[in-house]
Amino acid sequence: MAALGSVVLTLTHMIHPQVGNEVSGLLVGIDAAMNMTVLAAGALFFAVSLEDRLKRRRSLRDLHTFRSIAHVVDMHQLTKDPGTLLGRGPPTASSPTRKMSKYELMRYLDYCSEMQSLTGKLAALYAQNLPDPIVIEAVNDIEELTANFSRKVWQKISILESYDASAARTGAGERAT
Repeated sequence: MAALGSVVLTLTHMIHPQVGNEVSGLLVGIDAAMNMTVLAAGALFFAVSLEDRLKRRRSLRDLHTFRSIAHVVDMHQLTKDPGTLLGRGPPTASSPTRKMSKYELMRYLDYCSEMQSLTGKLAALYAQNLPDPIVIEAVNDIEELTANFSRKVWQKISILESYDASAARTGAGERAT
């Protein structure tokens, strides 16, 4: 199309020099108008999407706080090992002192699980009115993270509960003999 147009323009300019200049001026004007249209569309798109990008940036920064809270809760329960409470092995020189009873440890772990669940739900509540797919993906990641942390806590709770059941069976068996 461009080659055909340049051939026609050249022939027109050779036959009628003044008409050729008018066509050439018209084509330059059309090119300038196309460039202005593209630049105006780009500027309009930038202006329209600016608010969404600012909301996304703020939301992701705030959601990072929820992720940090989940890690802090997980970090605080890491030393709450049910094995040491149940007398499985002597403590080492660098072992922290453990002063919780079995009941207190189970309650503490239950609270940790609840805090993880609340953290995930608050992240979802925070982003409920933001239809941005990147923000929704970040919320889903936080909910998955808190669910995994909660699952680890519940494993510890089930170890404590299973110890009760095995101790009761062992105690009943010893009494029977």
